[in-house]
Amino acid sequence: MPKENILITGATGLLGSSMVPYFKKCGYTVVTHALSSQADYVVDLSDRVKSYEILSKIHPSVIINLVGLTSVELCEEQVNLAYLVNTRTVENLADWIMHSGIACHLVQISTDHVYDSVGLHIEDDITITNNYAFSKYAGELAAIRVPSTILRTNFVGHSQVSHRESLTDWVYNSLTTAKNVQVLNDVYFSPISITMLVEMIELVVQKRPIGIFNIGSQNGMSKADFDFAFAESLNLPTNTMTRINTSSANFLKAYRPKDMRMDCSKFENKLGVKIPNLVDLIKQIAREYDEIA
Repeated sequence: MPKENILITGATGLLGSSMVPYFKKCGYTVVTHALSSQADYVVDLSDRVKSYEILSKIHPSVIINLVGLTSVELCEEQVNLAYLVNTRTVENLADWIMHSGIACHLVQISTDHVYDSVGLHIEDDITITNNYAFSKYAGELAAIRVPSTILRTNFVGHSQVSHRESLTDWVYNSLTTAKNVQVLNDVYFSPISITMLVEMIELVVQKRPIGIFNIGSQNGMSKADFDFAFAESLNLPTNTMTRINTSSANFLKAYRPKDMRMDCSKFENKLGVKIPNLVDLIKQIAREYDEIA
């Protein structure tokens, strides 16, 4: 495999912390960006001038954009911040690709929050119900102007960074410390594991399909069913976990979509892969936690 200059933005976050070592292991030349000192470049990519400066230094052949404001509450409270992080950053990356004259492919990580009707959703089934979804969808529109692969996803699995906790981290940490938690019975999704998502993104870098693709697990289930199934796979006690509906969830300030389950057949057909169903994926993720226990 020829070495490529790959820029991973937002490289010290939940997904990037697993992606960077994997891509280096695969033989790529990886340049990292973040707003923390652990990255090669520390810069605010919503600033057009600064973005152009670092991109013109790096000359990446692929940009994998993991920059994102993912707090649904914060996106509702600070609309302009959501625009700057989730939309304008992508506009700047895409504008540089468009005007630099350098052959560069953009991989944009988007969200399943753009769906909110009865699943399974194909890529055209857009329903925008909160500002997080709106700002991420606007980012997709910015990305699609250049050669790009846009991946709508939701991922779970063991985090490699102490300051970022995934859904499965939260369940694992709560139940192993006997903390009382409430889990959502009426919100449906079809997440993929961090491990598998990183592998699929590497395949995207190889094949560079153009367009928007769902990438999650087959079928899907409610978040409550997922949390209980994950706990049971690890033989964790579930007596401190209570099922509730979103109408009773006082910890949710902003609206969340109720059904984000995705039809991933477009991705499977284009990339020639078969994504596991969620039941099998839960068992795979549970093994990751078994290994660290």
